[in-house]
Amino acid sequence: MTTYNLAPEAVLLAQDAATFPADFLWGAATAAYQIEGAAAEDGRTASIWDTFSHTPGRVAGGDTGDVACDHYHRYRDDVDLMERMGLRSYRFSTSWSRVQPGGSGPLNQAGVDFYKRLLDELNGRGIEPWLTLYHWDLPQELEDAGGWPNRDTAYRFADYAAALHLALGDRVSHWTTMNEPWCSAFLGYGSGQHAPGRGEPALTIPAAHHLMLGHGLATRAIRQQSGPPASVGITLNLYAMSAASECPEDLDATRRIDGLAHRIFLDPLLLGRYPEDVIDDVRGLSDFRHVRDGDLDVISAPLDLLGINYYSRYVVAAPPAGTPMAGSGPSDWPGSENVRFVSRDVPLTGMKWEIDAPGLVEVLRRVHDEYPELPLYVTENGAAFDDVPDAEGRVDDLDRVGFLDGHLRACYQAISEGVPLRGYFAWSLLDNFEWAWGYEKRFGMVYVDYTTQRRVFKASGAWYAQVTRRNGLTAQ
Repeated sequence: MTTYNLAPEAVLLAQDAATFPADFLWGAATAAYQIEGAAAEDGRTASIWDTFSHTPGRVAGGDTGDVACDHYHRYRDDVDLMERMGLRSYRFSTSWSRVQPGGSGPLNQAGVDFYKRLLDELNGRGIEPWLTLYHWDLPQELEDAGGWPNRDTAYRFADYAAALHLALGDRVSHWTTMNEPWCSAFLGYGSGQHAPGRGEPALTIPAAHHLMLGHGLATRAIRQQSGPPASVGITLNLYAMSAASECPEDLDATRRIDGLAHRIFLDPLLLGRYPEDVIDDVRGLSDFRHVRDGDLDVISAPLDLLGINYYSRYVVAAPPAGTPMAGSGPSDWPGSENVRFVSRDVPLTGMKWEIDAPGLVEVLRRVHDEYPELPLYVTENGAAFDDVPDAEGRVDDLDRVGFLDGHLRACYQAISEGVPLRGYFAWSLLDNFEWAWGYEKRFGMVYVDYTTQRRVFKASGAWYAQVTRRNGLTAQ
């Protein structure tokens, strides 16, 4: 296998040295539907992403996650890659449809046993597992019953969380309930760009609420169980956000987008309330009658940690007078009407996302300054680029090395400013099925040949291995 020298000093950047705290957690992240494959094996049933990806026109290239990276059969080899990369932790998600087909009833032992084997392999290599219960792959049967706009789905999720914690709690102590509920609600039900592809804006706000309710109910269910103590948190996708100017119209447009992207989740989870201005902004979508007495107490149960996924910045402006910009946002999310997203002359990733490492400092400081203090983790951060192996099979993804280096220096700066940042998970360990973009976009530090399933360390994987081993960034 063509690979890179993983010994120290193989790849260096001309930057100042930055040594992280001794207990800083270095990891990488993946998600079940993006890597596992084995879509119909050992009792697994369809999720909304199976249905969505098999619907013509939904996913670029007609790609599906049926095979993906075949991690279900190759997990030992993948854990070997993690060990060679010096990872101290691995963040992954479980497939609800694999462990509880249909989203209710008894657990599927074959599915549970797969995760037990994975966890045993990780623990045996000294790699701490971080388990995410939900990374967007709702069992199709629950979607057929109404999905996340249906309150009952939150209760089904709590049942699933309790059952899986009972089965695996002796092997894993860090549990994340939800990954990026904004995407599930706004892209899945609002714009329809992601599974289940509903495209019904009125469903967005109740879906968001029930996702958070599911988180709160699952947190309570896990903590009520006996056994080893569990550390429970949730992961949100947060962005640096700036107004294009200081004019009142641009500032108000930025406030509205910040409310829809951030505060509609941060405030209920961490403060136990919805922001009044956000309620006013979305009155055309929802009257909030789906919120019942006691819901916000459940949702705001104290967290042991908060995961933050960071990729880019939004620069927001109001459109010129008399020219509404409905649907003009980078994700076309409901509620972004009369808002304009401004492109700047800065480097972009392969996703056409702006590269803005200082924005990560802003996000981390903002959460630390405006909300109750708790341990923070960057649970996803990475970039897609056009990775093409050379004649010798090497992938010199130096753009990604630069991206990761810049964002890790942002993490170091945040820590030096007193932010309780405890760890960093690079997205992603492997190239994988990138949701609606199929296999066109590669985020991995390991190149995957999807035809042969051969894995090859990219330059970024070799570089990250040095970072984890020296616990920081070097000066050249």
